[in-house]
Amino acid sequence: MIDAGACNGHKCDLVIGLKFPAYHIHAPRKVLWILHQHRTAFDMWKHPLCDLAQYPNGRDIRDAIDSMEHRWLPEADALFANSRNVARRLSDYCDLDADALYHPPPSADDLKWVSDDGYWLVPGRIEQMKRQKIVIQALGLLGRKAPDAVFLGTAQDTTYFNELKSLADRLGVGSKIRWAGFVSKEERVSLYGRCRGVIYPPIDEDYGYVTLEAMLASKPVLTCSDSGGPLEFVRNDETGFICEPTPEQLAEKIGLLSGDPMKASGFGRAGHTAYNTLGISWDKVIETLLAPR
Repeated sequence: MIDAGACNGHKCDLVIGLKFPAYHIHAPRKVLWILHQHRTAFDMWKHPLCDLAQYPNGRDIRDAIDSMEHRWLPEADALFANSRNVARRLSDYCDLDADALYHPPPSADDLKWVSDDGYWLVPGRIEQMKRQKIVIQALGLLGRKAPDAVFLGTAQDTTYFNELKSLADRLGVGSKIRWAGFVSKEERVSLYGRCRGVIYPPIDEDYGYVTLEAMLASKPVLTCSDSGGPLEFVRNDETGFICEPTPEQLAEKIGLLSGDPMKASGFGRAGHTAYNTLGISWDKVIETLLAPR
């Protein structure tokens, strides 16, 4: 195991670990702020999308990772997670207590409400864990009443991406969808600022910048009851809706807010107010991580 007690001949006052496996590094003073563990070795092990379980030596790798987590994480002087969801996993799989320490999303200072152009924004990498499929199925259920939707994110899984486009065409909503892919920071901020609302239905997300970005832009959020991190911020029927992960319920809520811009606007304002009460800032993160111990 690498020892980070010194670097380039200089003693390190403090090492802060964020991601696997770098957070296993040894140091005399170490604080961990876990962004997520190697999930396929823990909560994703039995999930159909777990690639590690398909390896011939997958179980051995999982056991080795588990052993390292139990060996090296407890030596930290303080342990934080970037969400309550990540903290829960640390408790469930490593029997460790971690405090949730939230940080602002990128472009937090630039996001704001601009207008309501009626379309729904669906941010996130195009991959099965982000579950864009049920959004398209929901739009299909709405038929001719389906609103326009902008899917914002690069295609990590091209097979899945092509399946989504084919599905949209079969359901008759292909013309309603814009696949924006990767965009500049300025366009991303603009897309948030002008949408009706944001749809974000991932599978057990660690934290989820998307939810916070929507709240900063004063937009309602539609998420799912198994979406993980977003559930720490979305207040059902107040700042958005927490749906069961089915196209039918998602379609119902999309239709409701598409037909009621005043309700959508009220949810968005409530979300912005809720964000401001959380006290999320980089100053707080830095102060917490660097606090004397």
